[in-house]
Amino acid sequence: MSDFMDSAPIARKTLVLFFLLDVSGSMDGEKIGTLNDAFRETLPELKDLSNDNADAEIRLALLTFSNGAEWLTPQPVDLNTYKFRDLEACGGTDLGEAFTELQSKLDKNAFLSSQVGNFAPVIILMSDGEPTDDWEDALSDLNQNKWFKAAIKIAFSIGADADNDMLSQFTGNKELVINTDNKKMLKKMIKFVSVHSTKIGGSTRSTPASKQEEVAEVIQEEIAASEEDDVDGGW
Repeated sequence: MSDFMDSAPIARKTLVLFFLLDVSGSMDGEKIGTLNDAFRETLPELKDLSNDNADAEIRLALLTFSNGAEWLTPQPVDLNTYKFRDLEACGGTDLGEAFTELQSKLDKNAFLSSQVGNFAPVIILMSDGEPTDDWEDALSDLNQNKWFKAAIKIAFSIGADADNDMLSQFTGNKELVINTDNKKMLKKMIKFVSVHSTKIGGSTRSTPASKQEEVAEVIQEEIAASEEDDVDGGW
C-alpha cells in the first residue's frame, strides 16, 4: 500500500486556454493562412508544457466568429489527442455573439467543470476589424462573470483596420493588446503569448491580478525586443 501511495500521480488542476478567433471575410488569404501556420507550430509546445507542468493540465477551447459564433471544441480538449484543422474565413464579424457564447461556458457546469479544480482561464481574442453586431452589451454581461474577471485576457489587433478601443475594453489593459501588422510578427507572438500566458496562468505562486500584470510585462518586453530586431513581412 505504501509503495502504491508513493507512486500515485498527484492530481492537477485544469487551466483552460480559450481562443476567440475572427474568421470573417477580411481575414481571408495571408491572415488566415498565418493563423493556421501559427496554431500548427504552437500546439505541440502547449502539449509539452501541459505534460511537464506538475500543477496544471492545459486544455484548449476554440471559438470562431464570423456570421454567428461556433465552438470548434464542444468541450475543452486534451492537447495530447487534439487534431487541429485549418480555419477558413468568410462573412461578418459577430463578436457580440462570441462574447455571449464565451459567457455561457465560463461556468463550473460548462467548460470549467473539474473534480480537482481550475486555475483562472487564459482568454486570447484575435480580430482584424470592427464588430458587426452589438458587442458592447455582450461584453458588459461578460464582465459580470467571476471567471472572466479573474482570467488572463489578451487581444491581437491584426492589421490597420482592427478596433483597438474595443480590444482594450476586452482586456482591461491596453498593454495586453498586441498590434500586429505583418505575418511574421503575428506568427511569432501567437506562439510566445500562448506559451507564456499559460505558463504564468498555471502557476500556484501568484494571484490572478498579479498574473495579469506579469503577462503584460513579458509581452511588452517581447514586443520591444521584436521591434529592435526589426521583424519584417507585411501583409
